[in-house]
Amino acid sequence: MTEAKACDTPCLPYHRLLKDDGHPYGNPTMYRSIVGALQYLTFTRPDIAFSVHQVCQFMQTPMVTHFTAVKRILRYLKGTMHFGIRYTRGSLHLTAFSDADWAGDPNDRRSTTGLVVFLGSNPVSWSSKKQQTVSRSSTEAEYRALSTTSAELDWIKQLLVFMQVPIAQQPVLFCDNLSAIALSFNPVQHQRTKHIDIDVHFVRERVAKQQLFVQFVSSREQFADILTKGLSAPLFHTHCHNLMLGLSPQEIEGGC
Repeated sequence: MTEAKACDTPCLPYHRLLKDDGHPYGNPTMYRSIVGALQYLTFTRPDIAFSVHQVCQFMQTPMVTHFTAVKRILRYLKGTMHFGIRYTRGSLHLTAFSDADWAGDPNDRRSTTGLVVFLGSNPVSWSSKKQQTVSRSSTEAEYRALSTTSAELDWIKQLLVFMQVPIAQQPVLFCDNLSAIALSFNPVQHQRTKHIDIDVHFVRERVAKQQLFVQFVSSREQFADILTKGLSAPLFHTHCHNLMLGLSPQEIEGGC
């Protein structure tokens, strides 16, 4: 890969990997080793979280197409070795972005939850993860994502309290689905949402107690979109800039 050409994005726009697609890859041990190393890298590189999440699903029987996807991630990393998260001084207000790609996985039609939590302007937690059950509508998928993000916010709040960091304002959770937001405020239980009763009440309880405020954000400003699907290069770079800033090679070589 030392002579490989760098690429603009870690995966193709709106492209999904299939479980049985082509021929098995000849060296599954190497596949697992590379993907395992990439998993560690996602701790500081949220821009590759979704792409790594995709290739992680085929550890048992990787195909040639899956390894091609892994090589694309490596090519992207080659061109962005100067990328990293820059933490800046600012407010201690918690905000989060929650998104879901409804039925995006062609293998089982489960949705992917993407979330990112900010402390001030700094990302402190992010995740790209497939939901455990199939959602019957985009609203249901988005609401499951809201519930997961709300739980992550709860955990971070408890951690900050333990560290004696004061959080004066209630956290704000941004979502781009108006129906899911309406469910978080509406105390009436609908027939269509009985099967997600626990998720509904989990978020609604926090909203009612003013421990959480759910707010609409346009899809163009949905930072978590980068964690749910492959995006075109311009949109990917916009969200990537919102999550993290490129650092100069001198800063990386010199350390902190």
